Amino acid sequence: MSGLTHFDAKGEAHMVDVSAKDITSRVATAAGWVRMSAEAFAIISGGTAKKGDVLGVAQLAGIMGAKKTPDLIPLCHPLAIAKVSLDLKLDANLPGVQISATVKTTGQTGVEMEALTAVSTAALTVYDMIKAVDKTMEIGGIHVTLKDGGKSGRYEAS
Repeated sequence: MSGLTHFDAKGEAHMVDVSAKDITSRVATAAGWVRMSAEAFAIISGGTAKKGDVLGVAQLAGIMGAKKTPDLIPLCHPLAIAKVSLDLKLDANLPGVQISATVKTTGQTGVEMEALTAVSTAALTVYDMIKAVDKTMEIGGIHVTLKDGGKSGRYEAS
């Protein structure tokens, strides 16, 4: 199973042993979007959604999602997350919401999965809060835009 660290010599899934890794500062940022109808966009931007503040609730959901990552992704390590921040911006050109999440820790493994989970959870929350108006919404573009720290160093999406 060349290069795949989540598989042992027999090809069985296992949690990677990070105990010999150096403790370093680590950060990851991920991004994604929710595309929606003009009507749904107008409701969110006008603050008139029946369920309340869509972007505010999605921001909190994203933070909670990052903290719950090892409960959702079987081989992720529980981490002492130092910071989670989410930025949700209305984008009339989409139309929809652009989402970015940054997660920081000091530890022996990175926080890319936590950043991706934060974006995913925030996007799903936007969908949940406005689905009564637009069931055709699309969630997409979820990817790591920055990863820094640890042995592999810095990665920035082009």
